[in-house]
Amino acid sequence: MKLIIGNKNYSSWSLRGWLAAKQSGLAFEEIVVPIHTDDWSEQKKAMGEVAPSHGKVPVLWDGDAVVWDSLAIIDYLADKVGRDRFWPKADDARAMARSMVAEMHSSFQALRTQCPMNVRRRIEGVKLDDEARADVVRVLTLWAEARARFGKGGPFLFGTFCAADIFYAPVVSRFITYGVGVPGFGQAYMEAVWEHEWLQAWVHAAEAEDWVIEQYEVPAK
Repeated sequence: MKLIIGNKNYSSWSLRGWLAAKQSGLAFEEIVVPIHTDDWSEQKKAMGEVAPSHGKVPVLWDGDAVVWDSLAIIDYLADKVGRDRFWPKADDARAMARSMVAEMHSSFQALRTQCPMNVRRRIEGVKLDDEARADVVRVLTLWAEARARFGKGGPFLFGTFCAADIFYAPVVSRFITYGVGVPGFGQAYMEAVWEHEWLQAWVHAAEAEDWVIEQYEVPAK
């Protein structure tokens, strides 16, 4: 398998796809493409069929199968290795986990726009508008419910690390970068995600990158 991802410092969807591949336990080759650079179009042409034709990442190649979109990658890998590797076993927990992932996939646009992922940066005094603050409250509400109902078996949303944690990992990164205040339970959860060995590997790689995308170096006005 080949997993095509973007700059680790900035690409939240790439992080989700990469974590999904790690969670699968399957071997894969990682290909990093520096998106949003001046020569990105030329690099896509040079890379031929490996580069994502639509210019978005992540993309998973597995033989003749091509899977784009991080949620589709999770579903594809779950078909290969078993649903229980990614989702809680109990119906009620799995229902909530799937709903949380779907909501993250389709929502929270204000938070995404005003707080673009930037693993390396720490920015103080960020002023979020009402819509972004509502996104933060919604995320914390979801975390609180998942932890209260299903988090007894470990430090993650549903106890053990699963697809829900994969999808909210970039939010943890954003909250850390922009100093978003969270209650104690949220801080404990964020620490568990951030200290996970896979997250630390991603963070170290992001810190070693020399690409700078100026539009993501400051929060949106």
